[in-house]
Amino acid sequence: MTPRQALQQRLAALDAHLRAENPNLLPVIPTFRNFDRVLVRLGLLGPHESLTTRIPWWPMIAVLGTFSAGKSTFLNGYLGAPLQNTGNQAVDDKFTVICHGQETRREALPGTALNADPRFPFYRIADEIEKVAAGEGKRIDNYLQLKTLSGDRARGKIFIDSPGFDADDQRRSVLRLVDHIVELSDLVLVFFDGRHPEPGAMQDTLKHLVAKTVDRADARKVCYILNQIDTTAKEDNLEAVFGAWQRAIAQAGLVSGRFYALYDSRSAVAIADDAVRARYEARRDSDLAELQVRINEVEVARAYRIVGMIDSLVKELKGEIVPQLAAAMKRWRKLVLIGDVVWLVLLALLFGGIASLAGGDTVSAFLTWLTQSRPAWTGGLPVGVLAALVVLGGLFGAGHFWLRSFMAKRVARSLPERYGDVDLNLQQGFLRNTRFFRSIFRKKPVGWSGGAEKRIFSIREAVAEHVQRINDLFTDPAGRRNRAPAE
Repeated sequence: MTPRQALQQRLAALDAHLRAENPNLLPVIPTFRNFDRVLVRLGLLGPHESLTTRIPWWPMIAVLGTFSAGKSTFLNGYLGAPLQNTGNQAVDDKFTVICHGQETRREALPGTALNADPRFPFYRIADEIEKVAAGEGKRIDNYLQLKTLSGDRARGKIFIDSPGFDADDQRRSVLRLVDHIVELSDLVLVFFDGRHPEPGAMQDTLKHLVAKTVDRADARKVCYILNQIDTTAKEDNLEAVFGAWQRAIAQAGLVSGRFYALYDSRSAVAIADDAVRARYEARRDSDLAELQVRINEVEVARAYRIVGMIDSLVKELKGEIVPQLAAAMKRWRKLVLIGDVVWLVLLALLFGGIASLAGGDTVSAFLTWLTQSRPAWTGGLPVGVLAALVVLGGLFGAGHFWLRSFMAKRVARSLPERYGDVDLNLQQGFLRNTRFFRSIFRKKPVGWSGGAEKRIFSIREAVAEHVQRINDLFTDPAGRRNRAPAE
């Protein structure tokens, strides 16, 4: 299969998926493809690559938290199937991706199934792990696994269950995966264990799970859950424990956010006092119902995130990527010009040395020979001089083009091969500007012309239309829908 055919196959699969599960996003694909053309001309994408294969189209719900905080129990209860092992100790040391399938599989598929499939949010994540922990990228199966569920609650969504999280003990590769998950997810549920009401001992964990979300534009997507609160019923001190965790999270930098209190009724301790049990159940049921609403809303959130990604990429392209390419071209041009001057000096020294060794009489005779022949077809110019100029020009040109290539490779190494959330190739984009037929005095990157800026403008207009169309699915400010006809 050729790269072109592979891309067409992926686009066809994406089209079929959206038609079946989220047809409201179908009009977005042509906008992405229009953006692809801009990026291909800039060299940031290959000719048979597409942004559509570099973003997750399924809504993502991440479940993170401390060891034995009840994450897997919560997922099993919500999904209605005992997919995940549960227990009071750490029972799973991998990130488990759960998605809809034709049959329920408790037996996990290896991490390679996720790393090699561009439809999933862990596409090529092994390369990212390798960057932060050399040698770990090839051990992707030690970090990820995939399970499938045939139930309706998994349809159209991806759930990610994390292993127990303790920032003191985890390797950098696991922290990289946590950051990646938080970045891409539409809803992040952060679980803490209500059986251990000493949040001060968890400051490192709190710092990583909480502090990094404070300044996020989409911080609302992170929900903090104090789980297994039934253990506080004996002393009836839920509010005190809950307040202690809220204060600990506030110390980590979070001053606002939604906090939930849950417990699993099947594994809960018995609550003898009927009034206390009723109050705890009411709190749990209320918070659980709100969480279920948030989970059901992720498809809407994903639609906005996908459309918003285009706008973010446009701003990133104009504000960061094009200036970086232009700066790299300027640096390359300066290095080449300096190299040309050095090469000219070396050529002058070379020929000066040859002349000195040959002696004055030999040089004088050679110059006479150069100027003797002046045929008519040269316009009276000496043939020898013209030939000498051609030789000198050839030598200078050979050195110049070698310098162009050498300096281009040197500058390219300072640029990332993968930039941003969609892995744009800045090295490739820069090298496109250094081909032998490109002028070193060109200031704008190849592909960034007036036509490209017009196309970018049309893409932003299309984004506004997509947002308005999605808004119209869920809002009706004028109250025109279901309006009773006038009598």
